[in-house]
Amino acid sequence: MAKIKIAIAVRPGLLARLDEIVARGTFPSRSQAIEDAINEKLERMDRSRLARECAKLDPDDEKAFAEEGMQGESEEWPEY
Repeated sequence: MAKIKIAIAVRPGLLARLDEIVARGTFPSRSQAIEDAINEKLERMDRSRLARECAKLDPDDEKAFAEEGMQGESEEWPEY
């Protein structure tokens, strides 16, 4: 996949830490370390958003929906 160059500004201490992990070989480059960090953060935000939305669901309503969906379908299921 093609990549796009961007410019960012970071605190000197943060850059020093980043350079340390790149020097140890944890990441092949600053770019890869930053890309992985952004990806991880976005995935974490997606998971927390999903958790917040799931917390809004009423367990009794969800159970009723599931049971409603199961009624009469078992005869239609193929045998394993």
